[in-house]
Parts: sequence; structure tokens; C-alpha cells
Amino acid sequence: MCQVYLLLGGNLGDRIQNISNALQAIKNTIGEIEVKSAVYETKAWGVAQQPDYLNLVVVVKTELKPLEILNKTQQIEQELGRKRMEKWGARTMDIDILFFDDEVLNTERLTIPHPLINVRRFVLLPLLEIAPNFIHPIFKDSIKNLYLKCDDRLVVEKLNINL
Repeated sequence: MCQVYLLLGGNLGDRIQNISNALQAIKNTIGEIEVKSAVYETKAWGVAQQPDYLNLVVVVKTELKPLEILNKTQQIEQELGRKRMEKWGARTMDIDILFFDDEVLNTERLTIPHPLINVRRFVLLPLLEIAPNFIHPIFKDSIKNLYLKCDDRLVVEKLNINL
């Protein structure tokens, strides 16, 4: 069994219900959710003129391989109404593979670890909550240290939502 770290987020529709539906779909198709961060709200990153996002990170125990997980997460996104129209554009659901154990993978379809982890507070803050000592396999540094070094100043607010 492997551990995959997934970032879930969305800013269209019923954001909380979309996350709840995505969590259920992950349990049904990818594996058992072992750890779940709080839900965080943040302004959009990359393309600013859009609604605020809700994000969280989960750790899932799985027997699937990375590309199988990518196929499953993209299917979940599509089932939840995601339409890929512009890079970093608004969406009902986005599921990113952040880490797969401590593996490094770089293919045309998938890069693990996710290449933007260290520059996004909305990724680092939920990771910091659930895995502060996890060592990034490329940077050879902990999530805690990557968070402390991050220059991103986008406000990321922890919400009191139970999912």
C-alpha cells in the first residue's frame, strides 16, 4: 500500500458539497482516506478575477499506481462538472496529486511531486497541518521549512467546516 497526498479545491457551485462528493468518490475509487486537513478558503492563485476557493489536503492509502490515480481524479473532476477552459481558471473541482510516497515521477501527463507545492501557501498550509515533517523528495526539506521559506502572501483562512 502506498500513500498519496491529494489537494482538492474548487470555487464554483456548492463548494462544500463538491468537496464532500469528491471525498466520497476518492474513498470509492482510490482508497481509504487516512488523514484530512481542515478546509481553507483563499483568493484565486494565477488568475485573480474569480470567486474564492475552498481547499484541503487528504492522505489516501491506495494500491493504485500514479497514472491510475490521475485517471481516477480526472474522472471525479469531470463527474463533478469540471470544464477545462483556461489554465488556472475557475472550476467546480480540481484534484492535484501532490506526493506519491517519496517517489519522483516526470512524464508528459504527470509530474510528482507537484511542481508548484513550494510556491503556493494554499497548498503548504493544509500540508503543514497534517504532515509538517514530511520531506519533499526533490528539495530534501520538510513541509514546515518549505512553508517558512514560501514567498506567497495570498491570504489563506482556515474554516470551521466538518466534512
